[in-house]
Amino acid sequence: VTCAESRGAPVLPKRSGSRAVTDQRGAICGAATLVVKVGSSSLTLPGGGIDVRRVDDLVDALSEVIAVGRRVVLVSSGAIATGFPAMGITHRPRTLAGKQAAASVGQGILLAHYASRFASHGLRVGQVLLTVNDLVRPTSYRNAWSTLDTLLGLGVVPIVNENDTVATGEIRFGDNDRLAALVAELVRAQALILLS
Repeated sequence: VTCAESRGAPVLPKRSGSRAVTDQRGAICGAATLVVKVGSSSLTLPGGGIDVRRVDDLVDALSEVIAVGRRVVLVSSGAIATGFPAMGITHRPRTLAGKQAAASVGQGILLAHYASRFASHGLRVGQVLLTVNDLVRPTSYRNAWSTLDTLLGLGVVPIVNENDTVATGEIRFGDNDRLAALVAELVRAQALILLS
């Protein structure tokens, strides 16, 4: 049942305990601001590189949500997995420097594809790369909030990822699920959707 189908009509639970699912669907459908996190395996091919069809499907779905007046922040993984094949490497790098290099290449490829596909829906994107320090230091936190709030206010879709090229092992988020949760708090989102 989509949000449009469930408006004005009761959603009947299929089994005991499914009321929580119905309540969650209602909360998501009613959210003015959503943070959607998508994992590498949902964006890239098994051997690395961008899965164009899956990225396009994601952008098309998010564009529909935006078209009905909701604000969406996309937290996107996949930079390393997208980047290493483009560098001529046959397997995912193991060293920090190798991962950072692959991320720097992959982030550009991902952003270019996101920008092109969102543009086909008349939408613009803005890249926001964050580190743990950006969300724990008061000044950086305020700046990150201000940037995201301004982008959303202008109708620009923020695409957030960890700034892999400068993050070190000691200060990394560890995964984008944690980053997405912090971003959801930052933008005061009413819903966080994890697509891993």
